[in-house]
Amino acid sequence: MKSRMEAKDGSFGFDFEGIYDVVEDKQKLVYHLEDGRVVETTFADKGGSVLVTTTFDAETENPIEMQRGGWQMILNNYKKHTEQL
Repeated sequence: MKSRMEAKDGSFGFDFEGIYDVVEDKQKLVYHLEDGRVVETTFADKGGSVLVTTTFDAETENPIEMQRGGWQMILNNYKKHTEQL
């Protein structure tokens, strides 16, 4: 997968590329990024809702809190998208 991630205001952005290693329908996605870091997202049925959890290998260029905030923003946008379906 190849993506371009950008702030809504265009103030920053970066290319994002990874290869899926595990795809389990409605359960789990695991992929590795071009630098070897691994990202895992799980989907847990909570009886009428779904808990989405993403764990990731941090990179070394940005503070961990900034990275965590970026992933949380992605998950928040995903939540908004799924609620509109």
